[in-house]
Amino acid sequence: MIPYGRHHIDADDIAAVVDILTGKPLTQGPMIEAFEAAVADYVGARYAVAVSSGTAALHLAAMAADVGPGRCLVTSPITFVASANAALYCGGHVAFADVDPRSVNMSPEALGATLLRHPETSAIVPVHFGGLPCDMESIRDLARTSGARVIEDAAHALGARHADGAQVGSCTHSDMTCFSFHPVKAIAAGEGGMITTNDPALYRRLLRIRSHGINKLDDPFQLPEAATEDGQPNPWYYEMQELGYHYRITDIQCALALSQMKKLDAFIARRRTLASVYDAAFAGFSNLRPGQPDGRDRSGLHVYVLRIDFAAIGKSRGQVMRELRARGVGSQVHYIPVTIQPHYRKMGFVASDCPAAMSYYEQALSIPLFFDLTDEQQAEVIAALRDVVG
Repeated sequence: MIPYGRHHIDADDIAAVVDILTGKPLTQGPMIEAFEAAVADYVGARYAVAVSSGTAALHLAAMAADVGPGRCLVTSPITFVASANAALYCGGHVAFADVDPRSVNMSPEALGATLLRHPETSAIVPVHFGGLPCDMESIRDLARTSGARVIEDAAHALGARHADGAQVGSCTHSDMTCFSFHPVKAIAAGEGGMITTNDPALYRRLLRIRSHGINKLDDPFQLPEAATEDGQPNPWYYEMQELGYHYRITDIQCALALSQMKKLDAFIARRRTLASVYDAAFAGFSNLRPGQPDGRDRSGLHVYVLRIDFAAIGKSRGQVMRELRARGVGSQVHYIPVTIQPHYRKMGFVASDCPAAMSYYEQALSIPLFFDLTDEQQAEVIAALRDVVG
């Protein structure tokens, strides 16, 4: 079976993890800061805060943006549920800005209309779907007008570049950027996430709420009389200054991720080569087309999405997936619109809220794309689609 996605692990990755396991700190050690420094340097950000998952990154970023009761977070309906759930974790509420049909990213026009309906918006979370960066300059301008923070959901987009050439994660057009290191993402850490920012106040707060809301000596103590004795700091003393979480990542995960970072550019280059082969192969299909045809040279290409006219071929998506699987080809759907998930339906959202997202979803299918996909396997995928779709 050729899966839709798979991580790459080599001997260097294994050796990096073994090195940690043979006598070095397993957690709260130096590998975490080393990984943070490596990511910050790669993307061109001033600060980076490593956390236990991409979901944790989104949650903490929403907290740092002051999403809470009576405040709104606006995101895309075509995303994993974590992008929207971050608002609910903070006690706030969520609104959705429909996608642009060609990019499958948040439409600036739809965002503008959503912000007019929700002047209480604290945070805008554009999702770089499939690794293709959003129109961040337009989104940033809208955010400035509304007074909202911008949090880039770049779970798919480590290594991608904006239209102006800035690296995703540099926060050139945002306050914070969130990454994921789930195994099928650009690099693998087992699980893990990262928040980058150029704002020192946001950075200090993210450090606190990552670890129980405890002061890590970056901020003044709120009870200085308890913190010192005879002018000397009490060595045992710490303060929980606000409600935080245990969202720390381990040195084991960071050692793996640091090793993977050395191969990131090679990973992305191979994905782009594979995508160009798919693009050329599918140009002659009548009922199938690439779901994100633009920006291949600057996308992180986390997934390769097709739009298939299932009605025209006389087959349901489930039937196509089963027939592909019978030929040894795995596939997936990215994503079911958040607005039609049962939890969100109970909150009053309906499919008609985001018609472009629904139109995309009715045709979407992700096919295999990963570093170790061989030319021969890719040819098998293309042949299987030719047989199944026609």
